[in-house]
Amino acid sequence: MPLECFKAYDIRGQVPNQLNEDVAYAIGIAYASFLGPERVVVGHDVRLSSPDLMKHLVEGLTDAGVEVTHIGQCGTEEIYFATEHFEMDGGIVVTASHNPKDYNGMKLVREGSRPISGDSGLDDIRKMAEEWLAGDRSRTVSGKKGSVTPLSHRDAYLDLLMTHVNPGTLKPLKIVVNAGNGAAGPVLDGLADRLPFEFIRLHHEPDGSFPHGVPNPLLVENRTPTSDAIVAHKADLGIAWDGDFDRCFFFDEDARFIEGYYIVGLLAEAFLQRDPGAAVIYDPRLTWNTVDIVDAAGGRAIMSKTGHAFIKERMRLEDSVYGGEMSAHHYFRDFAYCDSGMLPWLLVTQLMSDKGQSMAQLVDERMALFPASGEVNRRVEDAAVVLDAIESNYRDHAEAIDHTDGLSMVMGDWRFNVRISNTEPVVRLNVESRGNETLMQAKTQEVLSLLGGEPA
Repeated sequence: MPLECFKAYDIRGQVPNQLNEDVAYAIGIAYASFLGPERVVVGHDVRLSSPDLMKHLVEGLTDAGVEVTHIGQCGTEEIYFATEHFEMDGGIVVTASHNPKDYNGMKLVREGSRPISGDSGLDDIRKMAEEWLAGDRSRTVSGKKGSVTPLSHRDAYLDLLMTHVNPGTLKPLKIVVNAGNGAAGPVLDGLADRLPFEFIRLHHEPDGSFPHGVPNPLLVENRTPTSDAIVAHKADLGIAWDGDFDRCFFFDEDARFIEGYYIVGLLAEAFLQRDPGAAVIYDPRLTWNTVDIVDAAGGRAIMSKTGHAFIKERMRLEDSVYGGEMSAHHYFRDFAYCDSGMLPWLLVTQLMSDKGQSMAQLVDERMALFPASGEVNRRVEDAAVVLDAIESNYRDHAEAIDHTDGLSMVMGDWRFNVRISNTEPVVRLNVESRGNETLMQAKTQEVLSLLGGEPA
């Protein structure tokens, strides 16, 4: 049977029918066969199925002769850090990020935390795993058994995070932090003693049963606890993370959720002040604000297909200082070109301190210049047919059409992107305008009526 859990740039699937012990073992064998590594670092998120999947993944790796270094429960970026910092030949984290609780998955990297995606080895690993599961056990590539060694990496990881801020100039902000019962809590505790902030902790303890819902702050219903706590405690800022904390989400002092799109522009400007003329990578979903800021700062704005593997590959190609996705993934050259959910909020608190401005003051002008819908998800029966119909509807009046990722169309003072998700069975819509929120709202409803389907 084909392994349906292999996606465009990582592995995601329902447990146990798409991803289970046998599949995890086969992935370990196939990863070792494809990459030929001597040392691989592994870790896992807080999901209840993660330790067992990790156990069988490690058995596959060690049966193939790999020396495995295990950092235990962690966030995805801690595997990225450990792979590069400790000069491993590769790294694997067992995680399904923000997917429903019956899902799990894996993200795979090679040396230097270079991503392994569909066009850089993930399809080969899938084929090898399928062959092994079908009965070709020749993929056990070594006569010697590898070992498993624990590694305490956290202090070195925290040290690196702290190099991106100047604690002596940070203001004593009051910050609501919502870990969503994911993996972020222990890292926040490790940072707390190094920072002058007062943390109001919500859903802080790691708990794979997710008693307050799957940690995905993109879901509107998941934002209320953070917003309420900001009001109750009169906090300066709110931050929430997904399960493996490779994404962080911001709320201002008025408890308003700030779309990740505007954080991309904020961080792009900050990096270009330090590194004039540098390249900034962005994704096609929402673009005008980012391009406007980068152009004004004298940088190079470069579009990439959505997805962590694609963004990282383009960043390395362009030697980009920073890359951002409106879905709250932020990538940094000084973090092995990888995404981090901890660096963005540290950098934003540094900006707030340096400029003497609140979160709202940092983003209000940009939100008025380029109002955006935020991502709207729909389940449709035949997504490709629907996208073709939408393109046909607007084609004659479009100023520009782009298929870098899904369908992007510029329609004068507004534009939209609609794309099929690589990680979930949904279609995602984003709409923005030039300084006209009423137009943006109306056009969002117009495209949604063409899209049809059910809310997801």
